[in-house]
Amino acid sequence: MKFVSEKPKTTISVIKADIGSLAGHHVVHPDTMAAAAKVLAEAKSKGIIVDYYVTHAGDDLELIMTHKKGVDSPEVHETAWNAFKEAAKVAKELGLYAAGQDLLAEAFSGNVRGLGPSVAEMEFVERPSEPIVVFMADKTEPGAFNLPLFRVFADPFNTAGLVIDPKLHDGFKFEIYDVMAGKYVVMNAPEELYDILALIGTPGRFVIRRVYRKSDNEIAAVVSVERLNLIAGRYVGKDDPVAVVRAQSGFPAVGEILEAFAFPHLVAGWMRGSHFGPLMPVSQRHARCTRFDGPPRVVALGFQIKNARLIGPSDLFDDPAFDETRRLAQMIAEYMRRHGPFMPHRLGPEEMEYTTLPEVLQKLQNRFVEAKLYEVKGPKVKTELLE
Repeated sequence: MKFVSEKPKTTISVIKADIGSLAGHHVVHPDTMAAAAKVLAEAKSKGIIVDYYVTHAGDDLELIMTHKKGVDSPEVHETAWNAFKEAAKVAKELGLYAAGQDLLAEAFSGNVRGLGPSVAEMEFVERPSEPIVVFMADKTEPGAFNLPLFRVFADPFNTAGLVIDPKLHDGFKFEIYDVMAGKYVVMNAPEELYDILALIGTPGRFVIRRVYRKSDNEIAAVVSVERLNLIAGRYVGKDDPVAVVRAQSGFPAVGEILEAFAFPHLVAGWMRGSHFGPLMPVSQRHARCTRFDGPPRVVALGFQIKNARLIGPSDLFDDPAFDETRRLAQMIAEYMRRHGPFMPHRLGPEEMEYTTLPEVLQKLQNRFVEAKLYEVKGPKVKTELLE
């Protein structure tokens, strides 16, 4: 009896961490990138990974790796961990700000998940042409990708292929992760569009983690969902998520994927992780957050993958077609900044619980006196910020 072997699969792993930055929280120092690249080059020579690309988004060091070892490979994750540790060592030598910030443990324990870095990985059988887009955001949280990914995979006004391409017409499945409860649900589009929106419209809690093509369950997109404050139990910096999206030939076109970022929607993060601001799509050279440590940025790099090799990248937002989006983002940033410490610029109390604000408010706890002017009905008011 003959056994037909499975086609070999390729894995792409995008792993990032803030290991220290130059002059505050705005940009990675090139020497730290060089230190990380040296570790990845050694791993490539040993056959642990097939290819790699080291870059940054604002103050986050980004490692893009391809290999044949599958998702959550201890070897690959240890390689990333060692790269971050070496980069953090250089950051400390240079006196960079917040050196080693995202490395929440001293030792590697088989997987970088839960240790501070954020991870987006997917495994697939390569198509004859395998284009992907790697998104890297700074000064925001994983839920920042909810709106654009919904538009890419479920909104026909954004993605024409959902209407006119028979390979996309059946729709996609969304795996939505509850970051507070550690649970997830898989929901179908377009049948459950309204239920999907009921969840992902709360991006601080419900995050699109993976997207699958409904017709054959083929992976289409993956997002890092690590929430640093939930891991550390305190504010240690914003999560700055990464995402990988497959494009063309049965998936949305690259232009449809990018179109979803042509509206600079409001996301949580910005200064001290405590403010709403517009997500601005920028080129790699403009991925440096300065005004009020922002506004939040997103970079898109396009690659072809062939035999697990990375061909590229192309800096996809380095295009005047996005100039008006950036101009609108500037106007939104100006408008939001004029609110100063007031909501809706500052985050709501449920998010501020994980920042340093409770320490400030603690001293006021005993100064409040009872003044019941009327009976309060309905659900109990949460007062964690003053308890």
